[in-house]
This record gives sequence, structure tokens and C-alpha cells, in this order.
Amino acid sequence: MTGLAGNSVVVTGAGSGIGRATALRFAGEGARVVVADLNAEGAAAVVSEIEAAGGTAVAVTGDLSEPAVVDKVVATAVDTFGGLDVLVNNAGIMDRMTAPADVSDAEWERVIRVNLTAPFQLTRAALPHMLAKGKGAIVNTASEAGLRGSASGTAYTVSKHGIVGLTKSIATMYRNAGIRANAIAPGGTRTGMVPDVDPESHGPAVLAAYMGNVGRVADADEQAAAIVFLASDAASNINGVILPVDNGWSAV
Repeated sequence: MTGLAGNSVVVTGAGSGIGRATALRFAGEGARVVVADLNAEGAAAVVSEIEAAGGTAVAVTGDLSEPAVVDKVVATAVDTFGGLDVLVNNAGIMDRMTAPADVSDAEWERVIRVNLTAPFQLTRAALPHMLAKGKGAIVNTASEAGLRGSASGTAYTVSKHGIVGLTKSIATMYRNAGIRANAIAPGGTRTGMVPDVDPESHGPAVLAAYMGNVGRVADADEQAAAIVFLASDAASNINGVILPVDNGWSAV
């Protein structure tokens, strides 16, 4: 029913957390998965899990802030699986919950590079292959921080608002070419991502007042289920949507 069997799928940040759960779900639907992650050991472990369950996967490791790694990820999908049907831009890093006046150039540039520029570059590299086939699905991991200003620090918030804009731009530009682009906006989720925060600094002190609305913390697989749905044929007429997966946090 999902129409994903045999599809070539790239999942970034797939060595752990939401990305791992997403890669496993795609493989369970019969898709062939490129497991892309900075951590070689984590990526290899996920490939082993998929293969042990009878699925097909290959690992690509490297820092997605480097354009050569972006090209390698897409080329691996095309060369190994004969094309690229689904791109999941999931890899990301946290900031330090830093307020605008306190953000260093290094923090800003690293967060924007990984969270926004890399997904853009992966999308740019993937689109020619999808356009050649006349179909494709792109699913981005945005964040509750992409819907408001009170869920993270400045750099992370800006990067995730950027992902929202990127998603809607793709959907608009290619809606008549068979390409769909959607995003999830996770709320609190159990992953290995832990921000390095100075609780005495201005940003965390301000944001603490808003964090009481987070509510129930999700499992990574709950986010993965939404990603796979948006990539599947079950969502064939859903395009340009930013789907909160946050137990109603965005409604509060």
C-alpha cells in the first residue's frame, strides 16, 4: 500500500535516533536504503540491522557540511540502486540555546551549514534524478523550533525556519513535475542529541519558561512513522505540508 517496495531511499543522520528508526522503517517496506551518517560505526550497525532482517542497505559516512560528501551520498544511491526515489533530509545538530547577542560566528556557521545548507545541497543534487523519472519525494526534518521562536536558540531556530521555507519552495517549484516535498516538525523526542547548554546564559534562561508545554516526549519511531507516511503513496496528494509531530505542543 505504501508503494515504497524497490524504491531507492537516502536517509541522512541514519546512524541513530530518528534517522535510524526511519531507515529501518523504509527497509521494512521493501525500500533499498542509503544510510548516511557522520558516525561510521553507527551507520554500519544500522546497515547490519537492515540486512539481518532481509533488507537492502549501504552505508555512506562523512560530514554533510562538505559538498563532496553530499555528492557521494547521492551518487551512491544512483550507482548502487539505479536512481533516487526518496530523499530524507534528517541529519542535524543542536545549538547551545544561544540568544542573538551571544551567538558566535562559529556556532552560527556550523549550525546553518549542517541544518540548512546541507539539505539544500542534497536536494539540489537529488532533483535531476527525480525529474528524469518524473517522480520523487523529499521529506525534511524541521522542528517545533521551525514553527515558533521559543523552542531553541537563535541559530537552530533560524535553520529550522529555513527548512520550512525550503520545503515549501520545492513543493511550489516542482508540484507539476511529480515531485513532492513535505516536512515533519518534531516536538520533544528521545534521541542521542543533547545540547551543550550554559543554564546561566541569557538564551536558556529565557527559553526555560516555555519548555513546560513540551508535554509527552515521543519515541524516535513515532517521528519515523510520519516521515515514511509522507514519502509513501498514501500521501500522494500531500505536498508542501509542515506536519507537527509533537503531541499538540504547536496547538498550545
